Amino acid sequence: MKKSPDKKLTFYTSNTPNGLKISIFLHEAQLAHSKIYLDLSTGVQRSPDYLAINPNGKIPAIIDNEEDITVFESGAILTYLDDKYKVFKSASMKENLSIQQWLNFQIAGVGPMMGQLWWFLHGSKTQNFEAITRYTNESLRLLGVIERQLTITPYLAGNHYSIADIATFSWLRTWEELNLDLTTFPYVIEWLDKINQRPAVKKAILANSQPQNEEILA
Repeated sequence: MKKSPDKKLTFYTSNTPNGLKISIFLHEAQLAHSKIYLDLSTGVQRSPDYLAINPNGKIPAIIDNEEDITVFESGAILTYLDDKYKVFKSASMKENLSIQQWLNFQIAGVGPMMGQLWWFLHGSKTQNFEAITRYTNESLRLLGVIERQLTITPYLAGNHYSIADIATFSWLRTWEELNLDLTTFPYVIEWLDKINQRPAVKKAILANSQPQNEEILA
């Protein structure tokens, strides 16, 4: 599995919400990187070369060639990059704790529930109405938690855009694919639109959807 020592960062991704999280951070931070696109339908993510990078055989993963450090799992990558480059990191311990709480809320709740909902809607060969109902209801419950928080603060962890917003946005932007009705979540809609309008987010969405390897100057 090829890495690019000429660039400080090598980024392994595919067109998924978890890959998009890292693409957004890299574009927001204006970090040049080598993007390696993995076609998950080929099983390349289970090759010995890639398993040496991520033993779980999933995307995303990064190699920090400058530090000779490999990081897998999207939450760990976001935390590592934010710790190193301090793009969104707060000087306040309390706010940093809030960022980690909301980041873990996404990783433990939003991603798994919406991921399962996507699978039963679009990936399963048989239709399971009980599963669809369960994951729809749980996704709506989680949206309610986010809605309540956004009535208090403009961003999930407080007054500032953070990796918690990046991670959660990457999943919530798929709401139409998931047949979720957001009409009762006006603050979520406003928050999604606000993040979607960020120039770096627009660039990241485009870059992460391109099924090709490329050098990104950011």
